[in-house]
Amino acid sequence: MALRSGRALARLLRQGLGTASPAELPALRQLQQRAGVATGPFGGTGARTAAGGAARAPWLVAVAVGLSAGLGAQLVSARGSEPAECKAADKPKAGLKEYDKEEVAKHRTKETGIWVTYKDGVYDVSKFVEQHPGGAARLMLAAGGPIDSFWAMYQQHNTAQVRGILAEYQIGRLKGGAAAAPKPADPYAHEPERLPALIVRSQKPMNSETPMELLTAALVTPNDLFYVRNHLPVPVVNPDTYRLKIEGEGVRAVELSLEDLKTKFKRHSITATLQCTGNRRQEYNTSGRPVKGLEWDGGSISTAVWTGVRLRDVLRAAGLEEDEPLVQHIQFEGLDTDMAETVYGASIEVDKAMDPAGDVLLAFEMNGQALPRDHGYPLRVVVPGVAGCRSVKWVGKIIASAEESTSFWQQKDYKSFGPNVDWDNVDWSSAPAIQAMPVTSQICEPAAGTQVDDDEVTLKGYAWSGSGQGIIRVDVSADGGKTWHQAELKKVPQKRGRGWAWALWEATLPVPKGHKGPLELVCKATDESYNTQPESAAPIWNLRGVNCNSWHRVLVDVQ
Repeated sequence: MALRSGRALARLLRQGLGTASPAELPALRQLQQRAGVATGPFGGTGARTAAGGAARAPWLVAVAVGLSAGLGAQLVSARGSEPAECKAADKPKAGLKEYDKEEVAKHRTKETGIWVTYKDGVYDVSKFVEQHPGGAARLMLAAGGPIDSFWAMYQQHNTAQVRGILAEYQIGRLKGGAAAAPKPADPYAHEPERLPALIVRSQKPMNSETPMELLTAALVTPNDLFYVRNHLPVPVVNPDTYRLKIEGEGVRAVELSLEDLKTKFKRHSITATLQCTGNRRQEYNTSGRPVKGLEWDGGSISTAVWTGVRLRDVLRAAGLEEDEPLVQHIQFEGLDTDMAETVYGASIEVDKAMDPAGDVLLAFEMNGQALPRDHGYPLRVVVPGVAGCRSVKWVGKIIASAEESTSFWQQKDYKSFGPNVDWDNVDWSSAPAIQAMPVTSQICEPAAGTQVDDDEVTLKGYAWSGSGQGIIRVDVSADGGKTWHQAELKKVPQKRGRGWAWALWEATLPVPKGHKGPLELVCKATDESYNTQPESAAPIWNLRGVNCNSWHRVLVDVQ
């Protein structure tokens, strides 16, 4: 099936996807992403905006709104305001019975039925409790009362789809109307300032990517351009009263101030890349089988020089022996909490924590400066070579234990399953929590849809692998993978097995002679254990959309 030219695809983007051929959809999706219209996990679109800024291409905002109804177009403001579709989903139903707050409060068990209120609506969610993605226990915290404050905390609910689901359970109106509805405090009132250049994937909590064109500018990412991955509001921590608690099996209960850590232990620095497990998740969404989660492109990865003290030294000072049989895991708890006083938590195996070559840090500096608030001030864990979710920020407690963390994010998130497992048959206990991550690479330049009017094209990107496996080769192709060339690598000098930092790469390739129209550029990386990337995303599809590391492909338009 013939593909249209890049310009024709751009026109098609303005017209909608209804006339696109199946073969053209991947190219069109890439053009959407680069132009600023990010395809949603349920087939919808959202105008990609910078924090506090406007969409990059104003005409594409209008396109996103005007796309055919089958796409379920959805705009999400970078400032966190409610999308128009959400307001429409909140429109009250006519002729509903009124209930007062006292009556709602009587319905908080399975026997009485489980009711909640949102704004001035009353909802019987008894049949939905067990289906709640965050777990039944979390929804039950709001039983018999308002969910407004919870939704202010977890603003991923701020979508037309979620509001539409809630509307199906509406049984009445709150007596007194909007005046009786609670006015929740904003748990995100004290967030730090961020650069408008970051590409926002969610505003509250803040999750944002480093722009592709900036990722390859330097081996070390500036602090204010480092990607942001938050699960809860950023805590306000007083460094003068801050105390790190150490407890658990085989250790003495210890509390350490920030000054204690800085003066009683030897400082250590490492250059390490952190990557979100969902990096490149968007490629699953565009492969025909959507996944749930933040629509990360390839920018939830960055590299910094981290300075602090070795976790190993702190644990040994607390009395932990190298071969303590009662300790198999080291748990971390952050100081970021939600309304239910749930704290973000994770854990790593004790062998990694205690390995002198494991380089696990309790870091208080990032690129020679005090940690920014978004990145864990005043203290965070840095676990190099491991999924970013284990490098707990604002760490307040460390627990030596026979068991791994019981945190939701350790037990029921950040796990990968086979393509046969979906939300209706997942058994979270059947898979281990992701620790080390697979080898990956990304073409950062040129962007999808770029017009090439020369007989050669220059590619730039990054490559990284977990477990300290340094990158030894990046293969690139300008004909969809039929022929290959090797890119030139730029790396931080690191020891074998402790290659915690990415490699940046560049290659200039000839354009196939006589070629006009769409041209597929491809890259794939190999690490020092000769692990390499799979050719496509389909065989590694998983319901959480994590560990996407297939060959990265970009379509450009040869003039």
